Amino acid sequence: MSLSNLDLVNQCDGFPYPESDPTAYLARINTYYQLRVAGHDYALGYMLPSVAEVFRGVPGWQLDDDDRSLTLIAGANAGERSKAVETTLLAMRETGHFKVLNKWRNELYAVYGRGKELLFNVERSASPLLGVVTYGVHLTAYTRSKDTGEIKIWTPRRARTKQTYGGMLDNTVAGGIASGESPFESLVRECAEEASLAEDLVRSKVKAAGTVTYWYIRDERAGGETNLMQPECQYIYDIELPEDTIPKPGDDEVEEFYLWSIDEVKQAMENGEFKPNCALVVLDFLVRHGFLTSENDKDFIEIVSRLHRRLEFPTL
Repeated sequence: MSLSNLDLVNQCDGFPYPESDPTAYLARINTYYQLRVAGHDYALGYMLPSVAEVFRGVPGWQLDDDDRSLTLIAGANAGERSKAVETTLLAMRETGHFKVLNKWRNELYAVYGRGKELLFNVERSASPLLGVVTYGVHLTAYTRSKDTGEIKIWTPRRARTKQTYGGMLDNTVAGGIASGESPFESLVRECAEEASLAEDLVRSKVKAAGTVTYWYIRDERAGGETNLMQPECQYIYDIELPEDTIPKPGDDEVEEFYLWSIDEVKQAMENGEFKPNCALVVLDFLVRHGFLTSENDKDFIEIVSRLHRRLEFPTL
């Protein structure tokens, strides 16, 4: 396998664009069901027909085949809606309807409306069923040689026992943002859990570096049902670590950390060893630090623009 940088982007940002491929885009849109909330007449996500069908006749939900929509009609506020969503999903987990629900995390993700208001919370493992936008934090930790100025990136290998993307390469630290948590506080927590990085070091040294957004279509490596929609926004951070600071796995999610040169990282990406969205975060790092340029990649403009997809659902 030899993947180009654009291949890596296409692998993660897989949903057709209406401007560049209107036929493919309309074919997809006309296949899915829109997820809506009563009183908010716009899509919060796209669902497979086979998933929407399971909600038919379930109290608190309204399936409209003509309109191709599934509307949450239960609840007058975020708390009541969240409770209704949880009740439905727990019942579906009990009956074994969806494999993704076997990975129940007891973590809540927030779903926002157009006014950035919280509409409801959803169990993390269920978010791809509904196709809603999810949020995470990704950190690239790197060192810079005092003698040569060479940059090397701390690259972890995910535990082979992980339910999703086991054994693949990752960003130094990465995790989902729980409902009610700010991106930065989420990052500080994940740094301690995943890389044993001291809180004061992270708070004083980390630099915010924007976001990466894409629309992922889940494959078998994600675990559970395939072709579920996963539009995501990742808040990106960099941290330059002193050469004597070595990240260490703080939980059972990471097998080991490698300190790799830029060329070693690029080779692993070309080999398809990175988790798809983590490859995008590395590409963003390479662009921002001048390693990926219009001189060394003919697809440069396409790559840079695709790292920042404008999602068609409400976001924060």
